[in-house]
Amino acid sequence: MRAIWKGAVSFGLVNVPVRVYAATGTKDVSFHQVHAADGGRIKYQRTCSVDGEPVAYGDIAKGYETEDGDLVVLSDADLAALPLSTGREIEVVEFVPEAQVDPLMYDKAYYLEPEKTAAKPYALLREALTATERVAVVKVALRQRETLAVLRVRGDVICLQTVLWPDEVREPDFEVLGTDVTLKPAELAMASSLVESLAADFDPTQYADGYREAVRALVEEKIASGDVRRAPAVAEGSGNGDGEVVDLLSALRRSVERAKARRGETSEGDEPAPEPVPTRSTTRKRGAPTKKGTSKSA
Repeated sequence: MRAIWKGAVSFGLVNVPVRVYAATGTKDVSFHQVHAADGGRIKYQRTCSVDGEPVAYGDIAKGYETEDGDLVVLSDADLAALPLSTGREIEVVEFVPEAQVDPLMYDKAYYLEPEKTAAKPYALLREALTATERVAVVKVALRQRETLAVLRVRGDVICLQTVLWPDEVREPDFEVLGTDVTLKPAELAMASSLVESLAADFDPTQYADGYREAVRALVEEKIASGDVRRAPAVAEGSGNGDGEVVDLLSALRRSVERAKARRGETSEGDEPAPEPVPTRSTTRKRGAPTKKGTSKSA
């Protein structure tokens, strides 16, 4: 796997340098659009709707159309200048029970790999999340845009799961749901019996993408029968470990004191710190002439 982002998880005064990897990938059969007559690749050219001329990719900006029909043009430089408070940091905002995060809000999943010098704080965060049965709500800037996410544990790995912003989740507005329905005890009992008869432990490995397998079989069948043609040639252009442990413990203590101070609590009379929790080991085309100028593409 190739890391798509490097930064650090920040909770309290503790920083955990990590690399971020995509946790999922599509396995769909990939197709090209081609001319049925000769197999030539289909190309799409970016053109301006005003004069019909081709537009170079570097001359394309983003356009926002107002309700009055006016157009606001934003360049890459305009967007790059927007402030990103999180930068190269995964900032922990709070720790919440995982059950409180609606699965509907989950978006993309990533794996976090600790840098070699961060194995201990990484394991510490992982075990703390597991022991408390909580997830960390974080903010992170991926692809130049700040997003909300949670850190949760999957096996030995901490996962970064981006979540949708609250206003991106639609509320169901189905009139039929407001209709009064009377359920007879016998009907409910029979439905429950049906559910129990099909009850099982979820094992995703027993499921497969039948359509994808059928497409691959079709392709293999055509290859075996000789129903293939030579693809036309494409035209050109197409640190010190001990010191870190001491610093980590000190940072944790100061973080706890700050958190208590914000809540108006005192450190006097606190119970002694528990014995360290044993941790698991961390795993490891030449194109057509192009046009200069700003397009009005959205």
